[in-house]
Amino acid sequence: MSEVKNSSEAPEPVGSYPHARKVGNLLFLSGVGPRKRGSKEIPGVTLDENRNIVSYNIEEQCHSVFQNVKYVLEASGSRWENLVDVTVYLTNMKKDFPVFNKIYAQYFPNPEAQPCRTTVEVNALPTPIAIELKCIAVVEV
Repeated sequence: MSEVKNSSEAPEPVGSYPHARKVGNLLFLSGVGPRKRGSKEIPGVTLDENRNIVSYNIEEQCHSVFQNVKYVLEASGSRWENLVDVTVYLTNMKKDFPVFNKIYAQYFPNPEAQPCRTTVEVNALPTPIAIELKCIAVVEV
């Protein structure tokens, strides 16, 4: 059996899916971006009148994504330290990976507690964002 989990603080999904699903003691998060709940605002992103990206700040987006992941984890009975696997989607690996990697290291300073990680570049994400995370965490029972 699995349980649907949602956060009242994380941004609303952009499709028909939950924030997370708990199966046994594992929590599988849907893709999480930097958007803010209840708003079309995307931290660090400037859009033109057609909602095309004019400029973006990957640092602001990273911090916002990490906060949104924490919201989902906490609402689902887990926590940041329980992450075991993270898949990172960047829209500009060459430009953004060094900055992302530096910020990521600040959030995971203990090598013994670092989750596994894969980082890939994608052509686009569903909203005008530059980063999205897909995570798996342990839920302590």
